[in-house]
Amino acid sequence: MIVVKLGGSLAGGAALPAWLAALPGGRGRAVVVPGGGAFADAVRAEQRRHGFSDRAAHRMGLLAMEQYGLMLVDLLPCLAPCRDEAAIRAALAAGEVALWLPCEMAAADRAIPESWDVTSDSLAAWLAGRLGAARLVLVKSVAAPPKLEPASLAAAGMVDPAFPRFLAAAGAALDWAGPGEADRLRRLLAA
Repeated sequence: MIVVKLGGSLAGGAALPAWLAALPGGRGRAVVVPGGGAFADAVRAEQRRHGFSDRAAHRMGLLAMEQYGLMLVDLLPCLAPCRDEAAIRAALAAGEVALWLPCEMAAADRAIPESWDVTSDSLAAWLAGRLGAARLVLVKSVAAPPKLEPASLAAAGMVDPAFPRFLAAAGAALDWAGPGEADRLRRLLAA
C-alpha cells in the first residue's frame, strides 16, 4: 500500500491534470490524501481576521482537505471517496484508488494536535501509519531537496513542524514528487 499526499497548491497550476492522470496506476494499492490548498488558505485568512481558536481552525482545515478531495473526485471519478479505514480497505480490495476524506478519522483521534503544526502532510503520515502503508509520497509544487530528511524539511517549511514525529511513528518510507515529475509518481505507483 502507498499513501499519496496530493498538495493543495497543485490546484493553482496547469499541472494538476498530469498528476491526476498518474493516479489510476495505483489501483488497488494507492490512497490519496488531499491537501487543503486555497480552501485552507481561506481558513488561515479568516482566523487572522476573526481570531478564532486553533482548535476551530484545525477542524476547518480538515473540512478544507475534504473540499479539495471532493473536487479531485469530480475531476477523476475513478477515485473512491472514503471516510474511514474500512472504506479505504474495501476500495483497495475492489481495485480502486481510495481518496481519504479526513474529518471523521482525524477528529476522532485526540492524540492529533489541533493546531497549524499539523497539516495534511502530517495527517498523510498518520494515515500511512494507521493503514500500515509501506510508502508515503508527498506530491508538492516545489522540488525536493537533495536529501529527504524530515527534520530538515520541517525546518525549511517544506512540511509542517509535526511531520518528522508522525513519519517516524508511521514507519513508512518517504518519497517526493515535485514539478514536472508526474512520470516519477506513475513509476512509484507501478512499483
